[in-house]
Amino acid sequence: ILGSELAGTVEQAGRAVSEFKVGDRVFGLTGIRFGAHAEYRCMRDSARIAHIPESMTFEQAAPMCDGALNALWCLRLADLEKRPKVLIYGASGAIGTAAVQLARHFKADVSAVCSTKNLELIKSIGAGRAIDYTTEDFTKNGETYDVIFDAVGKQTFARCRGSLRPGGAYLATDGFRNIALAVWTSRFGDKKVIFKLPPVYTKGDVLFLKDLAEKREYRPVIDSVYPLEQVVAATKYVETQQKTGNVVLSVSG
Repeated sequence: ILGSELAGTVEQAGRAVSEFKVGDRVFGLTGIRFGAHAEYRCMRDSARIAHIPESMTFEQAAPMCDGALNALWCLRLADLEKRPKVLIYGASGAIGTAAVQLARHFKADVSAVCSTKNLELIKSIGAGRAIDYTTEDFTKNGETYDVIFDAVGKQTFARCRGSLRPGGAYLATDGFRNIALAVWTSRFGDKKVIFKLPPVYTKGDVLFLKDLAEKREYRPVIDSVYPLEQVVAATKYVETQQKTGNVVLSVSG
């Protein structure tokens, strides 16, 4: 059964479980174990699961983890304290919308690249500047950045290199294609490619996102909600690469 993140109500709790009780609203990440597209999912209390903030619905909480944890992992690797000026390419997707909000939380100077229809949205969630890729090429406008984060894996280091400042870093969600470049640039030159190792997300990371949500510093952007019966239509829509933020499936228990 597919599905890597979820939100729902605790139906049963083991005798030794103290953090959660029947009736609690929870959200979390199953990751590569999947199974979230089901009516019920058994998880350990020590797993990547937390209480849903009171101000959030199930639909808002369900996509809290996947895109945001991916973005969080990448931004931590980028070290925004040392590299505070960031450009996020593909800023209107699940990872990109989370990256904009997280970078803002880390007090970065955020520029974001997206399509025309999403410019105002991206500004509203924290981008100091939103660049319309249909009318402006960020690699040719003279601006330079400490970090270029390709949240959709459609750019290359060769294309972005001229837009990086000395000591700057390029990283992408599609990290494996950059292994050789990461090794090479770690030894030569003053602009780096950061190789994104397979991430290890923790319960602490999920609690971090919960805390940001409670402070209203992070909210998943939701494009649409489909009933589970329309999972094929939802998947086809996601595959068009035209969604904004996340597509959520609603499961009837």
